[in-house]
Amino acid sequence: MRLQTQLTLAFTTLLVFIMTFVAVMIHSLLLDVLIQNEKDQLQEKGVLLSQFLYSEVAPRNFSSWLSDEEVYLFVYNRDSEQVMLHSTSLPLDTIDGWVNRYDLTETDQPLWVDNQTQYVVSILPMYPELLRQELVLITPLDDIEAVQATFFNRLMIVFLIGMLVIIFLTHTLTHRLVTPLTQLKYQLKKVEKRQFDQMERVKATGEIKEVEESVLDMATELERYMKSQQQFFQNASHELKTPLMTIQGYAEGIKDGVFEGEEKDRGLEVMVQEIVRLKKIINEMILLAKLDSDETVYKEETIQISTLVQQTIDRAIPLATDQQIALNHHVVDEATVHVDQEKMLQAMMNIVTNAIRHARAKVYVEVTHHQGRLYITVDDDGEGIDEALMPQLFDRFIKGKGGETGLGLAISRAIVERSHGQIKVERSPLGGARFTIVL
Repeated sequence: MRLQTQLTLAFTTLLVFIMTFVAVMIHSLLLDVLIQNEKDQLQEKGVLLSQFLYSEVAPRNFSSWLSDEEVYLFVYNRDSEQVMLHSTSLPLDTIDGWVNRYDLTETDQPLWVDNQTQYVVSILPMYPELLRQELVLITPLDDIEAVQATFFNRLMIVFLIGMLVIIFLTHTLTHRLVTPLTQLKYQLKKVEKRQFDQMERVKATGEIKEVEESVLDMATELERYMKSQQQFFQNASHELKTPLMTIQGYAEGIKDGVFEGEEKDRGLEVMVQEIVRLKKIINEMILLAKLDSDETVYKEETIQISTLVQQTIDRAIPLATDQQIALNHHVVDEATVHVDQEKMLQAMMNIVTNAIRHARAKVYVEVTHHQGRLYITVDDDGEGIDEALMPQLFDRFIKGKGGETGLGLAISRAIVERSHGQIKVERSPLGGARFTIVL
């Protein structure tokens, strides 16, 4: 069953239940209200009739006049215990039965019963200072129930119209609610089929709009990831194929006697170098895979940031000295970080050695503290990085000028992100590149 149909049925069922409950309550309360209203009217009528009864203008045959006017009443004298006057439409034996059954001195009377007929009764004392007589006015309950049925039927028609209007509005509103979800489902099907170029925006509001934006962001990220994976496999096959072809070429040449003497020794040396390079690429690819999937490979601990920087400088000094590069550093305060010391040291070494290789004369490492976060910046005075290359610089097998495997910066980013940090690159005030790690 479709979601829109389910929602419409749910709202309709709830509405019918509520309307039924309200109708039963109204039907019950309406009769009570009509009975009380009839009693009030009988009281007003009784006051007028009591004044009219003993006036000079009263008709001689008052009982017949009451019957003609369809007024049901009788006057009872408590002293003589007799009915003094009554409507001709009320049999005297019926009145006697009521007098014997009910207490006429009570102000609030229940419904009087005669055979199967019920009556609403209102009793009014007549000149209580002078006479001990009660004027009893009676109305058949059937008349009130007829009024109740007419009013209730009209009310049910109003309820029915209102219910139809509400059902229509419910259907319209659920349609507006479900339509974006249906369109969103089709967009998810496109994501499932990898049809990213056919993705369309869904017109929606509120939480559904937030979900739609999340789906589009997910699709964009998934498309970028798939392209990067495709590019990764292409680059990986190329990077692995190149040293293998070199090794194969020299191995076959030596086997066939093409290379002899010094050429053979040089070929063997190249083979060893390519094997070392191939081993490095494979080790770095394995590390990246573990950083992406293996939770146990990253073991966090609390360390001093100054210790981490000093270890990086100590390991990078030989390379800087060999390249005749001045390597300086400055740490603002003795802050601590919660990272895997070995992995973070490797990330720092990748960045610092990369800066040393591209610097002209100096590399500067600085640690600052701002708004509760640590900023580790590595600046060099080299030629800098091409602006077009910066967005992809941390992708796998993306090599800048003079790069080696193209995996070093990708490893650094993976380690920093596992440490809940960020890494970015920009132009340095020294003229070269500035790498910033935020922890």
